[in-house]
Amino acid sequence: MVDIYTPHIGTDESGKGDFFGPLVIAGVLVDETNAKKFLDLGIKDSKKLSDKKMLSLAVEIKKAAPHSIIAISNSKYNELYANIKNLNKLLAWGHARAIENILNTNHCEYALSDKFGDEGLIKSALMKNGRSIRLEQMCKAESDIAVAAASVLARATFVQKMQDMENTYGIKFQKGCSALVKSVASDFIGKYGKERLKEVCKAHFKTYNEV
Repeated sequence: MVDIYTPHIGTDESGKGDFFGPLVIAGVLVDETNAKKFLDLGIKDSKKLSDKKMLSLAVEIKKAAPHSIIAISNSKYNELYANIKNLNKLLAWGHARAIENILNTNHCEYALSDKFGDEGLIKSALMKNGRSIRLEQMCKAESDIAVAAASVLARATFVQKMQDMENTYGIKFQKGCSALVKSVASDFIGKYGKERLKEVCKAHFKTYNEV
């Protein structure tokens, strides 16, 4: 793993285990200057932060660092999944896009992501800008400041998109994949019909067939 102050890109995702809402993948490029700023701000794995704190930190991250956010809406996600039929490949595509977008305007030689599958998947999804980058995946990568910053951006975007969905459909969508989620799905079907459920959920989850 690279030293915290060496320029590197961290990537992370949010929404992977949530039946409702988008899949969001974010990348953040840290260097010595913004790494110190992020440590001072108390940036850490988004799972350890409240939604309110995360949303305010996301604003600071966007101001201080080159970043990229890939938000895949449910209808787009279901279309991509139907073609790719593999969540790890879909994740790899998103992580690769986030890295590429940052490399379009910034030079960086190292990227780190949380481990979710064969790291060859991200490597093979990278285009010309990213082919030469040294890419590493590790478990609990959120201990790295760049990955932690990416996790905050990804989760903050997920929370905002869920809020947008609630405003659009007038339904309070549950996070995660619990029994409450099924109840909300039933309410949605009652209001909009089962054909439209794919607009707000990940249709390959077994919850989809159960409701």
